Amino acid sequence: MTGNGAPVRTELEPPSPDPIAVGWDELDALVGRLATAIGRDYDLVLAITRGGLVPAGILAYRLDLREILVAGVEFYTGDGGTHPAPLVTQFPAADLLRGRRVLVIDEVWETGETMAEVVRRVREAGGIVTTAVIHYKPGRSRVALAPDHYAALAHGWVTYPYKAGG
Repeated sequence: MTGNGAPVRTELEPPSPDPIAVGWDELDALVGRLATAIGRDYDLVLAITRGGLVPAGILAYRLDLREILVAGVEFYTGDGGTHPAPLVTQFPAADLLRGRRVLVIDEVWETGETMAEVVRRVREAGGIVTTAVIHYKPGRSRVALAPDHYAALAHGWVTYPYKAGG
């Protein structure tokens, strides 16, 4: 994040409205870009399921963070719609977050509603939160927040190599 609280822009090209298919090598490069921007000043990684699991694991290796917690959150439905609000099915106990610097990772920030709910819960538990995503879609965000860090902007649908049937 910059000194004025604005997110750090780390993308190299403007977003395309076309769908994006991210391969493993590109994913590695994007996570590498995030790792460089983020730094190592965190106590743990909090991965948002399911899409944030793989990027969180790669990022944790790059940042030498060994503690990875999981927030189980469902927002999108199988038919491409959304629930009225993110459904949190699993979340770390407050004592695991209290007073700790928590790096929250997801693969994409579309509406931002999932991340906003996770941020709210981490702060409520007493954690110090920083957010990071691979792709940020500012034109689709429906929350007052923006990610602290993102590797690239996107407009269209993004498919990651680890999403079966994607």
